[in-house]
This record gives sequence, C-alpha cells and structure tokens, in this order.
Amino acid sequence: MSDSPLFQSFDLHGLSLKNRIVMAPMTRARAGKDRIPNDLMAEYYTQRAAAGLIITEATTISEQANGWNESPGIYTDEMVEGWKTVVNAVHQAGGIIFLQLWHTGRASHSSFHNGEPAVAPSAIKIDGDYIHTPQGKEEYEVPRALETGEIPGLIDDYRQAAERARQAGFDGVEIHSANGYLLDEFLQSKTNHREDQYGGSVENRYRLLNEVVEAVSSVWTPERVAVRLAPNGSFNDMGSPDFREQFLYTAEQLDKFGLAYLHVMDGLAFGFHELGDPMTLDEFRKVFSGPLMGNCGYTKEEAEQKISEGLADLAAFGRPFISNPDLVERFRNHWPLAPEADVSDWYTPAGAKGYTDFSTYSA
Repeated sequence: MSDSPLFQSFDLHGLSLKNRIVMAPMTRARAGKDRIPNDLMAEYYTQRAAAGLIITEATTISEQANGWNESPGIYTDEMVEGWKTVVNAVHQAGGIIFLQLWHTGRASHSSFHNGEPAVAPSAIKIDGDYIHTPQGKEEYEVPRALETGEIPGLIDDYRQAAERARQAGFDGVEIHSANGYLLDEFLQSKTNHREDQYGGSVENRYRLLNEVVEAVSSVWTPERVAVRLAPNGSFNDMGSPDFREQFLYTAEQLDKFGLAYLHVMDGLAFGFHELGDPMTLDEFRKVFSGPLMGNCGYTKEEAEQKISEGLADLAAFGRPFISNPDLVERFRNHWPLAPEADVSDWYTPAGAKGYTDFSTYSA
C-alpha cells in the first residue's frame, strides 16, 4: 500500500472515499446534439472509477443554460435516464459520483437560443476572440441582463436540476460558480453592475449563489452539496479588483451550510488576472471549516504536499485523467503518465477517439 497521503481514505460526511484523488469536472462534448448522456460516456467514467470521487463534466440545468456544443444536460426525463446509465455503471465499478450543475451565462451565444441573446447579470460581453457555436466560430455578443423578476425562476431551475440528479442516482451535486459562468459573473464586480439586491456590494453579489445553495439544499442535505470557486482565474475574461474580499466573504458564508466540500481553483496554471497576490488554500482554510478540495494543474507531488500540510483534504486532477484512465494506479505504483492527449480531441464529438481509447499502463 502506498504511503502517499493521496491514498488515505476520507469520510466525506458519511460517504467513504477510498482515496483523496478526485476526477475534476471536464467538458468533453460527447453527449450529441440532444445532450443526452450515452453508453460511451458511461464507459468513459467507469474507466476512471478508481478515483475517490468523480465530478461529472459541467451539465446544464436548462435550455437557457446551454453554451457549449454537445455538452450534456439534466433538464428532461430523457437526460435523467441517460445519466442513470452512467451512474449505475460507475457505482457497479465501486465509484462515487457527483453531478456538476452549470449555467453558462454570458459565455454563450444567440445561436444556442434560437436567436435570443445569452443572459448575464449585466449587459457586458466577453472580451475574447470567438466562441464555438452550432453554426461554427462566431464573435462574442453582448448578453441580456436578467430582470430581477426572472431570478426566482432561475433559482428554481437549479432546484429542479438537483431533483433530477437525485432521480438519476447521483451521490451529490456540485454547483459550478467558477470560470466566468453565470454564478461567477454574479459574484464578481467586473461582470456584475446591477443596481438591485443582486448587485452593488460584496453581500449583494453573493446573494444569488446563496439562494441557489439554499434551493439545492432543499432537495439534498447540504452534506451532499458542494460549490466550486475560481478566485484567481481569468478564463472567460474574468478578474475583479476586489476579488479577495469577495471570495473570502463568499467562502465564509458558504461555511454556514455545512457543505460536502468547497472546491477551489487555487493555482495559476490556467490563467491569472494579476489583480493582486493570488489567493491560496490557506486563506480559505481560515474561513471555511469543512472539507477543502484543491485544484489547478497539480502534479502528484504538489497534491501530496497540499494534503500533508493540511491545506487540502482532497486533490482534483483534470487533464491527467484524460489520457490516463488508470491515473490512480499510476500514482500508486509510481508508473509514468501517458503523454497528454491531443487537444484537438478534447471537446470534439469524435466518439471514442481521444476519449475512451487510451490504454492502461503496461510495463
């Protein structure tokens, strides 16, 4: 048995995780145009079921939430049935799996919405080159600011998605409030210029996330609900001058729920807004008393150090899991990792190629 801290078991509020290695959520675009999870996706997740916990790819809560070609949803009965196939396969392989709930917000395009604009806290477009849409590459557009009266319906979309996740048999859910998608857009002053109760102050910008967590926790116990944050990230044109104040307040408030865990993108591997010193896990440890999951381009050794120092309880790995379905055993046995998968295969609807066709280690 490895003496690495990654292979210590962990009690996640009654869920017994066999190790501290988490498969991070990664959009892979294999759900087809109908966005219904399928047998190929079940194979992909089952191949990686040795992880202590799997977090699914981001999964949209409604048609309005869509913004990525052929990503899965959780807003129809057919989607629930598709996810049941995935969940049952993972459980039969001894795995534990959470569903990540997603609304893309302004990181979408009218091509996904029958010509209607994407929605956001404020009418501020992404400063970026282009977005991949059903019609191909297109320029980002100015989104439509959500009306205050629309927000209760948005919150109920999260509640209904959480209910459907229960019906599909998941072990819990993670609320995606990171990486420049809708809930992150509400949190950050760069993208939230609202003048109602959902904007204008640190407290008001947090309000929507709080109400979403409350709604999802009415379906699941809070111990089966998690939240993901990205305080340092610049992805989707994010980064706010008051990021430290906003994210420490957010974590402190989330701590009151008794969540399954707080998932923090604490590194700089995928872009840094450079608006101050980067936030680190030790800052979140001071204000969040529950389990902390760290993530952002970790090597095995970096993850071991985070856990050994008590900064993280769990370590999430993304890209290494793509080309190493047996990542857990490679770590356990000190086997080398396979070369990183070709980026052209990450998101394209190419079937098994670059998805389920990676080999396990052979000496």
